Amino acid sequence: MKWITLARRLTLITSILSASPALAGPQQQIPAIPWKIPPVSDPTWTIVVVLTLLTFVPALLLSMTPFVRILIVFHFLRQALGTNTAPTNQTLLGLALFLTYFIMQPVGAEITRVAVVPLEHRQITALEAIDRGSVPLRDFMLKFSREKDLALLTEMAHIPRPRGPDDLPLRVVVPAYILSEMKAGFQIGAVLFLPFMVVDMVVAAVTTSVGMLQLPPVIISTPLKILLFVVADGWNLIVGSLLKSFY
Repeated sequence: MKWITLARRLTLITSILSASPALAGPQQQIPAIPWKIPPVSDPTWTIVVVLTLLTFVPALLLSMTPFVRILIVFHFLRQALGTNTAPTNQTLLGLALFLTYFIMQPVGAEITRVAVVPLEHRQITALEAIDRGSVPLRDFMLKFSREKDLALLTEMAHIPRPRGPDDLPLRVVVPAYILSEMKAGFQIGAVLFLPFMVVDMVVAAVTTSVGMLQLPPVIISTPLKILLFVVADGWNLIVGSLLKSFY
């Protein structure tokens, strides 16, 4: 009974305090959060666009430059030589990056001239700069994209047949360019495998004929392949062939 009486008294006191505005105290109000969308001409949008583009730099590097072809060729070359860890991945990636920069430097200079410089002088907006900068890059990709790949992506995109390659959107050009580069990289890799495969076959035949069954042929063929590659100045030939394929 004492607990019931105490509970009733607490309930009565609470109801009196709630009914009296003088005793209830001021009410807490949540302050409004100021939210203002800047206009399109505001420099804030430029910062947003630049930061967004920075997040897509790895994807752009892999999908819109010769980096894919160069890296595929280097991978096949290392497999053909039989040196799984030499050169290291960091070495091949660094060489591929600098070769990509060497090839794309004229395209980058053209993008800077038509898009970056006018944007810095506030002659165009960030969106206009993106439209202008995509034109040299699209021309470069169209130059090395196969018509078969472009036709496939155009058909799958369900867009009207374009009057020319310049009318194709980037969502068609980019995947077509990647497919073409992968095909070119695998073709070059297959050609690289042929001379080294001949060395492996000759060494395997010789070791089998002389009865050296306990010695794996790869132990003998690997130094011979490396020696053949060095004598023929293989790195100069491969890098030169890769660069000439883009000029």
